[in-house]
Amino acid sequence: MDHASKPTCRIVKPGATYDGKQGLSYFHGISAESTGAKGICMHVLTMPPGTRAKAHLHESHETAIYMLSGSAHTWYGERLEHHVIVHAGELFYIPAGVPHLPANLSSTPCTALIARTDPNEQESVVLLPELDALVEMPA
Repeated sequence: MDHASKPTCRIVKPGATYDGKQGLSYFHGISAESTGAKGICMHVLTMPPGTRAKAHLHESHETAIYMLSGSAHTWYGERLEHHVIVHAGELFYIPAGVPHLPANLSSTPCTALIARTDPNEQESVVLLPELDALVEMPA
């Protein structure tokens, strides 16, 4: 292995965003694309008030979320039959293959730090449009 191909430490300054398949905009973070990560990705997500993601799952990858500010509702399960509210300072774990749909039902933004065991964040995202109508946003 020559010097140019050796892994090295990297700093990533979130600033630019990308639109995920889930229907939300994420700040670029640590991923295969930004740092050459092999087994993890980590990024920051700020959900504006009244927004939600599309129902989805991550096929073979676990997700860990730390809520930095605000709170988010998440419906999960085969028919999104379970519901939790994750508040600032709390951690939330989503196993691989579990359908879920997060939403910000508050009047203020919520921000979370998200880590997954998939270094290519969007590759394991599977949209589940048949589940989207199961969660209605309040007017």
